Amino acid sequence: MTTHQTGTRDEWLAARLRLWEAERELTHRGDELARQRQALPWVRIDKDYRFDTEAGSASLADLFQGRSQLLVYHFMFGVDYTAGCPSCSAIADGFEGIATHLANHDVMLTAVSRAPQARLRAYKARMGWTFPWATAHQDAGADFNADFNVWFDETQQREGGIEYNYRREPPMRTPSRTDWTMQDSASPAQLQAASTGTDLATYTRDRPGLSAFVLEDGVVYHTYSAYSRGLDGLWGMYQWLDRAPRGRNEDGVWWRRHDEYPAR
Repeated sequence: MTTHQTGTRDEWLAARLRLWEAERELTHRGDELARQRQALPWVRIDKDYRFDTEAGSASLADLFQGRSQLLVYHFMFGVDYTAGCPSCSAIADGFEGIATHLANHDVMLTAVSRAPQARLRAYKARMGWTFPWATAHQDAGADFNADFNVWFDETQQREGGIEYNYRREPPMRTPSRTDWTMQDSASPAQLQAASTGTDLATYTRDRPGLSAFVLEDGVVYHTYSAYSRGLDGLWGMYQWLDRAPRGRNEDGVWWRRHDEYPAR
């Protein structure tokens, strides 16, 4: 016997209509937030960022591939990782279905990481992905990952110099502790780190994020960036789970890379 509230169809419809009003209000609020994102001032990019891609060396402007808009997903795959972050991988599973649509609407979607191209290509083949994935060079004075706040060095981590998701983080606690969690996350990062073949400190020096750019009159501008819970909307599976009877119904890290779930 269920312990959840039950009722008649008329009772359900009355409750559903009340919820419909709340959903409608949230949708309109989302439309307004989108307008506010698009109204942010653009920041001209003058640094010469360089990337390795499957087609060879590329500039930031090259990543647009003829489009005027570029969305970059900052994928957690550090130079010491043996596999991509499982959380980023879950998000990237959703790229396949939309990248083509975006490309035909003047928007290029690409992932950017620090890992070398050979490792990215091997992981991409394992996952069955086809979206573009670039390696950002770590050049003095033009470090794309550091400049967009998705990579930090050991000194920043140790001394509390990490500025992520528009807030300063305290120094990292002793790496041997197993109860450490990423900022704004209820999921233990220790398990995530182990799945990438790294220790906790190494794993969390890379961070996830989304950055948007526009190319106008030959000039690239940065328009928007989001991190941490600001990426919730990119987790396609959560949009479905939020509409399932028991919602997210999670305790810790339940998700896996899509080829790691047990056969059913």
